[in-house]
Amino acid sequence: MGLIKGFKDLKKTTEAAPGMISQAQQMAAQAQEMQAAQQAAAQQQAAGAQQAMPPGQPAAVPGQASGPDFEPIASVSLEQYAKISRGLADYRYDQSKTPEVAASKGVGPDSWDQAMAGWNERMTRNPAVAQEFNRMYTGR
Repeated sequence: MGLIKGFKDLKKTTEAAPGMISQAQQMAAQAQEMQAAQQAAAQQQAAGAQQAMPPGQPAAVPGQASGPDFEPIASVSLEQYAKISRGLADYRYDQSKTPEVAASKGVGPDSWDQAMAGWNERMTRNPAVAQEFNRMYTGR
C-alpha cells in the first residue's frame, strides 16, 4: 500500500513541477529587478551626496518618503507591501501562500495582484521607492 501511495504522491509532485518552476522563475526575475533598482538607488544617492542641496530644500528622511510614487496602490501602502513580502519568507517565498499572507494583513487577492505589479514597477522606475521598500523589508 505504501508504495502505491508513494507513486501517487510522486505523480502529483511531477504534475505540479512546471507551475512551481514558473513561480520560482518569476520570483527570481522580481528579485533581480529589485536588486537592480536598489543598486541604482545607491548610485543615485552617492551622486546626490556629491552635489550641493538647493537652499531651502529639506533632506530626505528615511521613513518619511512622500510624493506620488509613494501613494498606496489598490489601497496597499508600501509598508503593507513590504510586510506581506517579508511574510512570504516564512513560506520560502511559495507564491501559492500569497493570498493567505496578504489576507492576514487585510489585503484581498485582487488588491494584492494590482499592488504587486504596481509596486514592482515603481521600484524599478524610482530608486527612492526601492530604497524605502528595502528599509521597510529589512527593518533598518
